[in-house]
Amino acid sequence: MIVLFTDFGVTRLYTGQVKAVFARNARGVPVVDLLDDVPAYRIQGAAYLLAALAEAFPPGTVFFSVVDPGVGGARLPVVVRAQRQWFVGPDNGLFDLVLRRSERPRAWRITWTPPRLSATFHGRDLFAPVAAALAQGRAVPGVECDVGALRRPEWPDDLAEVIYVDGYGNAITGLRPAALPAGAGLSVDGIRILRARTFSDVPQGTFLCYENANGLIEIAANQGRAANALALEPGSAVVIEQV
Repeated sequence: MIVLFTDFGVTRLYTGQVKAVFARNARGVPVVDLLDDVPAYRIQGAAYLLAALAEAFPPGTVFFSVVDPGVGGARLPVVVRAQRQWFVGPDNGLFDLVLRRSERPRAWRITWTPPRLSATFHGRDLFAPVAAALAQGRAVPGVECDVGALRRPEWPDDLAEVIYVDGYGNAITGLRPAALPAGAGLSVDGIRILRARTFSDVPQGTFLCYENANGLIEIAANQGRAANALALEPGSAVVIEQV
């Protein structure tokens, strides 16, 4: 299958144009909209989110992964093989966490050039045809490159900031549960947030942090909108605090 992970927007024309490429070049291959509202331009947060969400998909899945504020610039177009999955997109750090968490990752620089290549829409013109080809079992249209060149070693293993706010106003962080010591919770601007197992473990309206369904620490309020109440948005810092 082909999985979309982009900041294009759910109702914007860009997502539809990319799907048209898949319909033409990869007929019969299922296309899954995993996330089309990744916070725009926020490459680092997207890298932690992609690594967490990709774990739910089977081997052979092709991730069309485009958060690309440097489109048309010096960053390279690449294909990454990690955890027996394929990732197609820009070499701007987006794949750092999937590479970091894979035992024997590989990477290729895309050398194929399409007949039409817009300077500002490589997603449609370059990455989508390559993803379609991989989904049909074709060879990577490029040359293998050093995985280390794609890495961002200065980034932490777990990111203590909000990386996504969902439709319920829950704020997902880049922290995995193991990053919180036993008994620890979080704080936001001095407000302590206790760790719990699920929403109903705390009174209605109370803040909590917990391991969400995708293996990341999330901040919520029982039947409330924590992101609104705490003024949280992608990039907001959180602090691990021993309670």
